[in-house]
Amino acid sequence: MAAALFPFAAAGGLAAKAGAELVDKTPADLLAAAPAQTSYVYAADGTTLITTFYEEHRRYVPLSQISPWMQQAIVAAEDTRFYEHSGVDPKGIIRAFVANQQAGGVSQGASTLTMQYVRMALRDSAKTPMEVRQATEQTSLRKLREIRLAIDLEKETTKGEILERYLNSAYFGHRAYGIYSASEIFFSKRPSDLTPVEAATLAGLVKAPTAYDPASSDQKAATDRRNYVLERMREMGYLSASQTATAQAEPIRLRLSSPPNDCMSVPKQHNGWGFFCDYLKAWWATQPAFGRNSLERLDRLRRGGYTIVTSLDPKFQEIAEQQILADESARSPFAHGLVAVEPGTGYVRSMAVNRVYSLDQSNNGPHSDPSKRGKIKGNYPNTVVPLLGGGDLPGYQAGSTFKMFTMLAALDAGLPLSTSFNSPHRFVSIYPDGSGGPTDCGGYWCPSNASGAMSGVQTMWSGFGKSVNTYFVWLLQQVGAENVVRLAERLGLQWRTEVDKRLASPDHANRWGAFTLGTSDVTPLEMANAYAAVAAEGRFCEALPVLSITNPDGTPATYRTGSGMDLEIASPRCSQEVSPDAARAATDAARCPTGDTPARGSCGGWSTADSVRGTVGRPVAGKTGTTDSDRAAWFVGYTPELAVASFLSDPDSPMNAVGGGQSDKPIHAVAGFLRDALKDQPVRQFTPPSDEMVG
Repeated sequence: MAAALFPFAAAGGLAAKAGAELVDKTPADLLAAAPAQTSYVYAADGTTLITTFYEEHRRYVPLSQISPWMQQAIVAAEDTRFYEHSGVDPKGIIRAFVANQQAGGVSQGASTLTMQYVRMALRDSAKTPMEVRQATEQTSLRKLREIRLAIDLEKETTKGEILERYLNSAYFGHRAYGIYSASEIFFSKRPSDLTPVEAATLAGLVKAPTAYDPASSDQKAATDRRNYVLERMREMGYLSASQTATAQAEPIRLRLSSPPNDCMSVPKQHNGWGFFCDYLKAWWATQPAFGRNSLERLDRLRRGGYTIVTSLDPKFQEIAEQQILADESARSPFAHGLVAVEPGTGYVRSMAVNRVYSLDQSNNGPHSDPSKRGKIKGNYPNTVVPLLGGGDLPGYQAGSTFKMFTMLAALDAGLPLSTSFNSPHRFVSIYPDGSGGPTDCGGYWCPSNASGAMSGVQTMWSGFGKSVNTYFVWLLQQVGAENVVRLAERLGLQWRTEVDKRLASPDHANRWGAFTLGTSDVTPLEMANAYAAVAAEGRFCEALPVLSITNPDGTPATYRTGSGMDLEIASPRCSQEVSPDAARAATDAARCPTGDTPARGSCGGWSTADSVRGTVGRPVAGKTGTTDSDRAAWFVGYTPELAVASFLSDPDSPMNAVGGGQSDKPIHAVAGFLRDALKDQPVRQFTPPSDEMVG
């Protein structure tokens, strides 16, 4: 008896010493301890679940949303004197001591619900492996610390608060942490709807989740344990004798569910959402508000219990996938993708590519690079490579779509749309070459046009509509290559290859003449977002995959700006990078490639994608792009509502030519997407440029 009561005699001295030496915690610390919670990721409608992220699948719920049967069952199973003691149960300790002495080992525990919660809270608040070990190790000092903290905790809070926190912290097995997850995983229902039989089943799991797992092939142990809990509920007056007998006679009826986790768990019928999910993760890992580095930030995603409403529009995504797969099979080595961005916000509305989001490459096709064929598989049809952007993949050369940056820089510098030049078929530029190849004219770079029909006097309207290389190299010289490169950076372009980094550096940028012809690598996400800034009349917004991020307590997640302001992380981050009038003028010229009619000038009689206006059925602007030897094909198109970039290239072997007749696929994909995505929306007009911009 004396040995059993020793903890109470020691609680004032030895327990205090143990608390000071091990972990200096107070009841306030325990109440502040937040167990890991699941983050839920939804589509833009706020109800369609994309996936969840968790380390421990848990969602905190208040006691008012937990069935009274569950509250009674856990007390009956774990601590029948819970409402009578003050954190520590002397009778329970004596009973456990006697039972353990008779058994010659530990056959019965004496921890109250309060003490068990203390242990879980110490574990959840631990910051080091040593603190975790101290919180869970089987030692007298650990038990004494629990006793001290349990007594203090009961003085600081209510029984209901302790019970709520216990039920949200306990592990029920089968990857279910907390009562919300246990109800969901075992019975596919909310904890408020649990019946006495279901509540007793779950309460019985806490003592030994594996031994009493009702999902195992042999349910006898789980049934016996459940019936024991039901009997204890009867003894405590929670159930009548007849209710208990009826409940004990029922078999355990499970409705098991497996909660998704991470991007590999997106719904099978929406496999393509995995690429957007992967982009969301990559974006999250770059946000300083979630931690000091990418590892801390992703840990917050898995433990922080956020509700994340993404910018992904399920309707737009379905249309995008239909357009992409209509023009290119997933079995093709050529990746065909599409990204849609909302001008004025940067919200990424869809990301689709002709690939299956999967790590399994066992049945993939052969690698298209001859030097790797037979050694590694190709990336089709299965891959998780971020082919559309948002990761560390450098992207693809985008060809003449880069002429937009040259035109914008010229317009922003004051050159009007009517700026003309008699463009020859070949133009000897001021930029060095020295390659000895066909573009080397005595050491100077001398590109040529794709067709002799492009020669002659051109303006920005006709030069852009026909994609006249020599006109834009000349225009680049007028405004300065470095100014064009810097403007492209302000519109979100990044340099990922060593070559691009060197050429974009201050020491080389002013000699980067080929930049205007799109020799730099870029992702579809970057191009859609850059053109979205033109559609938004020069207002650039960072690409953003989220509409809202909510903390577990219902408040919006925020970040601190350099000026000390707190802003919502999901709010658009925009800045005016090009004058509105210059952007309107660029759009007027960009209507020429699509077969649309500009408000102020002439397109010169023909264009490179003249079918787009007829397909879309509303004002539309854009630009085609192809690279040397047709190694990649692009089209970036936009209306006031959406900017869409589509590409076709072989990511495994970028030197492979797209092939005859293939370069129109991005044009068809963008045009079809804009037509279908906007068919129920009113037609919006572009704002014409001013007289000064026309010239």
